[in-house]
Amino acid sequence: MAPHADPPRRALVTGSSSGIGAAVAARLLSEGWQVHGLDRTEATLAHPGFTTHRLDLTDHIATREAVARLHDAAPLQALVHAAGLLRTAPLGALRDHAEDAAAMWQLHVDTATLLADLLLPPMVRAGRGRAVFIGSRVWRGLAGRSQYAATKAALLSLARSWAAEVVHTGVTVNVVSPAATDTPMLADPARSSSAPRLPPIGRLIRPAEVAALVSFLLGPDAAAITGQDIAVCGGASLPR
Repeated sequence: MAPHADPPRRALVTGSSSGIGAAVAARLLSEGWQVHGLDRTEATLAHPGFTTHRLDLTDHIATREAVARLHDAAPLQALVHAAGLLRTAPLGALRDHAEDAAAMWQLHVDTATLLADLLLPPMVRAGRGRAVFIGSRVWRGLAGRSQYAATKAALLSLARSWAAEVVHTGVTVNVVSPAATDTPMLADPARSSSAPRLPPIGRLIRPAEVAALVSFLLGPDAAAITGQDIAVCGGASLPR
């Protein structure tokens, strides 16, 4: 009799069409995961283990329905919320950018909350699961990015609270916070008023470097790491 094969691990990755999300999806696929991407744009990955689902993540009805279909098909063992939006505005212009602030809050905070509420309880019931949220090292505050920083600070607080709720269940929740990373977001004209700061290592963070850490956090060797904010900063957080 042939040995019983374990079912493939299944991960949900938001923002998998570009940047950090695409790097995470590619890394997981290379490690044998089945990956389901939730994205507003066309998929850029072609792999037999990858399925894309096009939707607006701030449309919570559509997102809830998509996640329900995925969960009904088979359990998901991992959630990576990598979809992000950066809009900048200085004091004196914040009121003029209220729509941008609302969009960042919806994506970084409200959508993260919805995904956690849908996926963490089934993971708890299964006795295993991993969630990683992509934050930013500017959550402590940075000139010109107050609204963006506030959403990432809220995300970190949420993730640590969720980690505390599920800490005894075999489920972990962590945040990975990169410094300036070489993604299409850096070229977005909407952030032209706030140029990226090159990390002390002298180059931008590579998406694949962030993906490598995310992959580790989703694996068995990271079972004792939960409720943490881990920076991939190229030395940007070192004291000066």
